[in-house]
Amino acid sequence: MAKEWILNSAMNRFQLNFKRNVGATSESIRKCSPKTLMEWRDYYFTNVKSKNHIENLGKKFYVKITEVIQYEVSQVTEQDCIDYLIQLVIDRTFDGYMTEIQTVYGQLQNILDVRIEPAPDEWDRLFNVDFFIKICERCIGLQIKPVNSGIQLPEIHKEYALQAKTHEKFTKNLGGKVFYVFSEKVNGKKEIANKEVIECIKNEIERLKK
Repeated sequence: MAKEWILNSAMNRFQLNFKRNVGATSESIRKCSPKTLMEWRDYYFTNVKSKNHIENLGKKFYVKITEVIQYEVSQVTEQDCIDYLIQLVIDRTFDGYMTEIQTVYGQLQNILDVRIEPAPDEWDRLFNVDFFIKICERCIGLQIKPVNSGIQLPEIHKEYALQAKTHEKFTKNLGGKVFYVFSEKVNGKKEIANKEVIECIKNEIERLKK
């Protein structure tokens, strides 16, 4: 298993299994439509790449592992391992956290000054909500939908009509309304497209507080 992991990692790193090296294997096997492994083997070596070519790739692969990777491994120090783990646990976790709060629900959470939580799986199935805001033992539901990645507003409105009953069920069971929040990318960053929904959510929060 360890050997297979090393071979697979090195193969992907040096791209020896890429089309430019081994040919269009998926396309070729469909063209061949072999009934047996031997039939495919003969077809490949005859029509795609020669056996000698693959053997030479294997020899090149061996050099990459025994010379390049072995040299690189020998250069790794104990301090490198310590530094890497600290960076992974501290730095990258922080970067991921900052990215998370910059998403649409993170922006909405900051604007509303309330905690927005991911909906339990059960709620997703029963009520079609992605997130919720808890206000005085009652909850507001949120559905966040992108409008710039193949999903257009007319399609979303159609989906909303289909989900209306589940959203009514949410309100009946949990007290608050469900709101659609549309997201779009502006200069590579996600932003709330229907900003008017913010005021609607604020009003619902105030209603539930009374």
